[in-house]
Amino acid sequence: MPTERPGIPTVGGERELLRAHLDYHRATLAWKCDGLSDADLRKQSMPPSTLSLLGLVRHMAEVERAWFRRTINGEAELPLVWSDEGDFQVAYDARESTRSEAFAAWQAEVEHARRIEAAAESLDLVVHSPRWGADVSLRAVMLHMIHEYARHNGHADFLREGVDGVTGA
Repeated sequence: MPTERPGIPTVGGERELLRAHLDYHRATLAWKCDGLSDADLRKQSMPPSTLSLLGLVRHMAEVERAWFRRTINGEAELPLVWSDEGDFQVAYDARESTRSEAFAAWQAEVEHARRIEAAAESLDLVVHSPRWGADVSLRAVMLHMIHEYARHNGHADFLREGVDGVTGA
């Protein structure tokens, strides 16, 4: 079943628009992976890069966890999804991964992120980010996540085209 991407409202409150844009980009990553086998998703189609679509999904599970659970929710001691040693690069290595494993982890982190964001009183919530060494607002995290997905969805465009020639955003 193909992934349906939500429409993005052109009018609305700031939080509604941020949520919509973030969910659109989340769905875009899933959409880029639609119809591919595990082997296709692991394919490193843009040499010399070792990046794969499945590696991107795994990476975004880490990013969702890092920003929403570890930073915004204060679960600083929560280990990364793919590395107990705190190495964010491990997520990119999807050579032994499967769609079901990677997508289950990513979707679980997205659901945690949605609950954490919805529970926050406002976008003005400020927490300290040890990773950045600065205070950050929920607003800044939402914007950063949109940026992160948009950048990686550009990578996904090229990776998908390299796997089977499918193009489109």
